[in-house]
Amino acid sequence: MTTVKRNRGKIRFTAFLGCFFTVVTSVFGQQDAQYTQYMYNTVSVNPGYAGSRGHLSIAALYRNQWVGLDGAPETQTLNLHTPLGYRGVGFGISIVNDKIGPTSETYFDADFSYSIQTSFNGKLSFGLKASAHMLDIRYSELDEFEIDPQLQAQQDIRNRFSPNIGAGVYYHTDRFYAGLSAPRILETTHFDESAISTAREQINWYLITGYVYDINPFLKFKPTLLTKLTQGAPLQVDLSANFMYNEKFIGGVAYRWDAAFSGLFGFRISDEILIGLAYDREITDLGGTRFNDGSFEVLIRYDFIRNVGNLKSPRFF
Repeated sequence: MTTVKRNRGKIRFTAFLGCFFTVVTSVFGQQDAQYTQYMYNTVSVNPGYAGSRGHLSIAALYRNQWVGLDGAPETQTLNLHTPLGYRGVGFGISIVNDKIGPTSETYFDADFSYSIQTSFNGKLSFGLKASAHMLDIRYSELDEFEIDPQLQAQQDIRNRFSPNIGAGVYYHTDRFYAGLSAPRILETTHFDESAISTAREQINWYLITGYVYDINPFLKFKPTLLTKLTQGAPLQVDLSANFMYNEKFIGGVAYRWDAAFSGLFGFRISDEILIGLAYDREITDLGGTRFNDGSFEVLIRYDFIRNVGNLKSPRFF
């Protein structure tokens, strides 16, 4: 029964890959990796966030999308960022690997930020991102699918390098944050020697914001919003609502406009360690198939807090 289910899932995803590579043969408006727990992974989309936590912070995230479909998207992210001295400078580095079918992309990013104090609690940060992009397209892996023979005959693209830059502005207080960014500004076009297939990177614009409300001494409420705009792709709007109880337990729900509902759970093992989990369920036609068991995301973050006595409350963002 399991074998039949997997084979049917592969057949169904073959149709998806066929559509994917039909688009690739003309022009492909590439989008950045998707995250449900973006509120804990802000430095990946906005370099102005680097160093804003006030200490060295390391986070790792793994996302498995559309579980049950062979070749479905899979993302791994590792980042760290820290303030440098007392002059408002922040620095971070990150690695993002995003894979879908025979296409794999890896980004190596360096983030720089400069912050100015705008009020007693408010800071405005300006950020720059420098990226090295490695692209793999393994046409040879299409042999198991019924794809256009012209594509199957193409030579694999292996570790094709391209540079990129990004920028962002980020404002935050103890309760509120907002940011606008474009992590990849250069619209690089990747093509093979015969120019049969083309992949073009598009600018992804991000608007993020959130606020923390104290409901009572033990319970906090944080609504957040992420909006992503990419030319040639539908507008993405993510709305989430998280609650933190007793500074340790986090739970909430999220809605991706016309795409998915999500459940989120987090636990602060200590002031330094946060573990987060998320599950997405598609509300599109793809989500209604028997071969899609939803999307899973797990995150772990470690904050190197030098002086816990000066930490009034664990940061919610």
